Amino acid sequence: MMKELINNILEFRKERDWEKFHNPKDLAISISLEASELLENFQWKDSEQSIEKNFLNIKEELADILIYALYLSHDLNIDIKEAILEKLEKNQQKYPVEKAYGSNKKYNEL
Repeated sequence: MMKELINNILEFRKERDWEKFHNPKDLAISISLEASELLENFQWKDSEQSIEKNFLNIKEELADILIYALYLSHDLNIDIKEAILEKLEKNQQKYPVEKAYGSNKKYNEL
């Protein structure tokens, strides 16, 4: 499933000859810009209001973020599944269940 998704976005980019614009720096910038656009949907409203009013836009901005992240991971030869699993393992060490359960404290405050 993930491979097919990545192939779809790569084909989309290739058909438009956009690879030349997608260097790591600009992809990272694009991720940040799209994340800011996602945040705009929540500004000055609580989460429930934001979701009710802006659900489709939230969905599109989240897709934009993930597309740029997948481009970046592909271009840097990062196996995104492996990277996520490694990060989860690292976070399990930083946030052991017995200390972190039900807490919003940072790992160094547990």
